[in-house]
Amino acid sequence: FYNKFKKKGKMKQEYFEVGQIVNTFGIKGFVKVKPFTDDMERFEELKSVLVVKNKEQIEMQIEQVKYQQTVVLLKFKGIEDINMAEKLKGSYLKIHRKDTRKLPKDTYFIADLIGLNVYTEEGELLGKVDDIYNNKSNDVYVIKDELGKQILLPGIKEVIKQIDIDNEKIIVHLINGLI
Repeated sequence: FYNKFKKKGKMKQEYFEVGQIVNTFGIKGFVKVKPFTDDMERFEELKSVLVVKNKEQIEMQIEQVKYQQTVVLLKFKGIEDINMAEKLKGSYLKIHRKDTRKLPKDTYFIADLIGLNVYTEEGELLGKVDDIYNNKSNDVYVIKDELGKQILLPGIKEVIKQIDIDNEKIIVHLINGLI
């Protein structure tokens, strides 16, 4: 029943986690947010976020945004003191896909790449994208085969030759010494 209405391929993720509330800040209801985005100032463009805790989610309006080193300080409408803010600790913040920034050409959301099949230029299936992380110099694609063996590939143009979201595949060039 469900598959009949699903478009070809995997469904795109509808919401993205953009941060986690790690603590309170001050006594006026601010919370400290560890951002999961490359651009902390991105929070200034948001009018609201979904606050998710224990499988419950509530949309909250952002009243004020401040910064402190590596964290974002948020003030939500209706959260007026430290006691109210304390209840939000540990929550994750999500935004809808429509509220994300438009990505530059040849840039993708990690969530859209997870699960894609990875093939060599010769057509050999290496496995599926299991994870992607950044190691300061570039992204690293974690590819897992059906036996659970991992292959780590650098996310550089010499290796990642083509990403085809619609056909759920990535084509890679294996440089000597990678595997």
